[in-house]
Amino acid sequence: MEKDIEVEELEKIEEDDEPIIGMSFDSDADLFIYFKEYGKRKGFLVLRRTSRKDSDGIFRNVTFACRRSGETRSKYVNILKPQPNAKTCCNTGLGAGLGDDGKWTIRSLNLEHNHALLTPTKSKYFRCNRSLNTYAKKKLDVNDRAGIRLCKNYQSLVIEAGGHENVTFIERDCRNHVQKKRRLWLGDGDAAALQNYFMKVQTEDNRFYFSMQVDDEGRLKNIFWAEPRNREAYKEFGDVVTFDTTYLTNKYDMLFAPFVGVNHHGHSILFGCGLISHEDIETFTWLFRTWLSYMSNSAPIGIITDQDRAMKVAIQNVFPNTRHQWCLWYIMKKISEKLGGYKEYHDISNVLHCTVDDSQSAVKFEET
Repeated sequence: MEKDIEVEELEKIEEDDEPIIGMSFDSDADLFIYFKEYGKRKGFLVLRRTSRKDSDGIFRNVTFACRRSGETRSKYVNILKPQPNAKTCCNTGLGAGLGDDGKWTIRSLNLEHNHALLTPTKSKYFRCNRSLNTYAKKKLDVNDRAGIRLCKNYQSLVIEAGGHENVTFIERDCRNHVQKKRRLWLGDGDAAALQNYFMKVQTEDNRFYFSMQVDDEGRLKNIFWAEPRNREAYKEFGDVVTFDTTYLTNKYDMLFAPFVGVNHHGHSILFGCGLISHEDIETFTWLFRTWLSYMSNSAPIGIITDQDRAMKVAIQNVFPNTRHQWCLWYIMKKISEKLGGYKEYHDISNVLHCTVDDSQSAVKFEET
């Protein structure tokens, strides 16, 4: 999922690098990032035009185009304020398909524009080309909690990057991120509506539980709720719990934090969930303690999470006797990140997957 799913940039495109028919990529996301970076360097904006699935529901074909493709709906033109994104029926774009080898290959290509191109210094400031990377977000969060003003917070990132030309965001992006992190991203009246709904449910069933945490200014920070069936399921199948956070794909873009287990049929079951405003030690500690209290202070034997440091510290504080393990999916995901540059990557990857998937004991794993 753009958990923003947020995708890190590929390595920088060389100055003489041009897309050509036959170029292959590991995924359509990698291809999109490549073409978007190329467009930013050349001075045009890129969008995903179409994507098609086969009868099995698998994406097989995609097309990416210049953002000025198509026709402008509005006929109003203000010559004093030319629109750099006005549609001009530009045919620049590329088409790619998924091959039997799992690679996405460029099959059609047109790099001729029918409009003037922007300079790279201007195109980098359009929203589609701006992004806050993970490091910048974490530094903004840390400095904000330390009481550092936003303008100085932003300037520290600019100085560290070596100048404005080396950052992929503007001060407004930083301000939006900090404001969103300070509270749950709810509209006017939504927090009260949510509380009223939970109270109504609790009136109908007094075993329903919810807890809401607010900041010093009374703004909603975090919520946890669980139903009676969640607690009953935990009593039967709560030996091992998985916990993960993911962004809800709606207009609120909030962090959703479910506690999940597996029943005797191998199906996922819910043990409670929350909405949180931060991914820090304080927030995770509050959520874990609130959840544990509802579960009669009966901690699980094991808990599986991603490799988040704040989550790790909170688990040590709240579940000192619980065995904490990292999710295998996150570990295996890093194989391509760490080893993808090696010539024998595919052979190495196959060996590692066989080692992990087929080893039935620690001894066998070490031998393999």
